[in-house]
Amino acid sequence: MAFSVLSDCCVLKTAPSLKVGSQHRPMVPQASLPGIVGLRSLPSLCLGRSFAKHKGAGTFPYGPLRGGPRLGGETGVAVPLRPTLVSDNENGEAGFDPSAPPPFTLADIRAAIPKHCWVKDPWKSISYVVRDVVVVFGLAAAASYFNNWLFWPIYWAAQGTMFWALFVLGHDCGHGSFSSNHKLNSVIGHLTHSSILVPYHGWRISHRTHHQNHGHVENDESWHPMSKTIYDTLDETTKKLRFTIPYPLLAYPFYLWGRTPGKKGSHFHPESDLFVPSEKKDVSTSTACWSAMTALLAGLTVFMGPAWIIKFYVIPYWIFVMWLDLVTYLHHHGYDEKVPWYRGKTEAVKPVLGKYYREPKQSGPLPLHLLDPLLKSMSQDHYVNDEGEIVFYQADPNMTKSRR
Repeated sequence: MAFSVLSDCCVLKTAPSLKVGSQHRPMVPQASLPGIVGLRSLPSLCLGRSFAKHKGAGTFPYGPLRGGPRLGGETGVAVPLRPTLVSDNENGEAGFDPSAPPPFTLADIRAAIPKHCWVKDPWKSISYVVRDVVVVFGLAAAASYFNNWLFWPIYWAAQGTMFWALFVLGHDCGHGSFSSNHKLNSVIGHLTHSSILVPYHGWRISHRTHHQNHGHVENDESWHPMSKTIYDTLDETTKKLRFTIPYPLLAYPFYLWGRTPGKKGSHFHPESDLFVPSEKKDVSTSTACWSAMTALLAGLTVFMGPAWIIKFYVIPYWIFVMWLDLVTYLHHHGYDEKVPWYRGKTEAVKPVLGKYYREPKQSGPLPLHLLDPLLKSMSQDHYVNDEGEIVFYQADPNMTKSRR
C-alpha cells in the first residue's frame, strides 16, 4: 500500500484520495533544501540532482511510496508536479493549507537561487577546513595551558561545537558540494569524519539513501517514524530511553552500529544491506580509517592517561553527538505550526516559496528556544499507523500518562 508522510519542504501525496484517521500532527522530516540550508554556503547537488541508482530508492510524481515499485530514484527528493488548491477557512475564504502540494517545484527554487551560489570553490572549501582545524588545536592548547575547572566547561562546549563543524565539512564532501573533485572530497571527508569517529563512506551512502527516500516511512534512513507494529515490539525501557531527554540526544553512535528499530545492518560492515556490492570497498576503507582513529585514541590514553583523554576528547565528542542528534531530530519533528521550515540564506527564494517561506526564530547565545519543540515532540511523536496513504504521528497514551 502507498504510504508517505508530510515533508517540511513539500507535502507528499500518493493518490487523489486521502485517508487520515487522526488529527494528530504530521511527521515533518528533515529539510531537503541543502543548497540553501546549512552552516555554510557551499553549493549543493541535491536540488535537481540526478542520483545514482541505489537499492531501496524510489520516487514518484507525488513522492515516495510505501510498498510500491522501486524505480531506482532519479531525484534527491520528491516534489509534486502540480499544485493543489488551498482549503477554505471557517469564513469560506481561501486560506493557506500547508498540507497541500506547493505551487512550485524544486526546479523553480533552483532557478531562483543566484548562479554564484552553485559555484564550487575548492580553495574556499579548504580554507574552512584549515580554519576549523586551527580552532580545534587552538582550543586544545588553551585547555592545556589553563587546565582549571573554570575553563574546562568552556572548552567542552566550544570543542564539541567544533567537532560538529568538522562533521558538516565531511557532510559537504559527501554531497559533493565541497568540490568537484571526487578524490579530494573523499580525502577531506575521511580526515574530518574519522577524527570524530564517523565512518565516512558508510555514513555518506546511508545519507544518500535518506535523501533518495525522503519522507518514506520504511525506506528513509534518518529519524523516520516507527510503525505501530514495530513500536509495540519495544520493551518499556527502550521506549523510555528513546523518548526521554537526554537519552535520544546520545543515540548517534548506536545508530551507526545498529541502525534503528526494525532495521538491520551497520554502517561499519561492508556486507550490510545498506550497501550494494560495488560499495563494499569504500565501506571497508572508511571502517579501517575509523579503526585507525580508535587505535590512536587508545595509544594517547596510555601515553597521557585516561583523565586527559576524557577531558580533551571524550566529553567534546559527546557534546558533538548531542548537537548532531538535536539538529537532525528537530529537522524531522520540531515546529510550532503545521507549516514547512526553511532555514539559512533563503532570501532569493522568498518570492517563489510565498506562504511556504518561514522566517527562522532568532536565537540568543544559547538556543534555548529549541527546548520547547523538542520536549513537546518527545511527548507526542511516538509512532505512525500501519495503514494509510499519508500518516500522522500518534502519541502512546501510556507514555503520556507516565510523564505526568
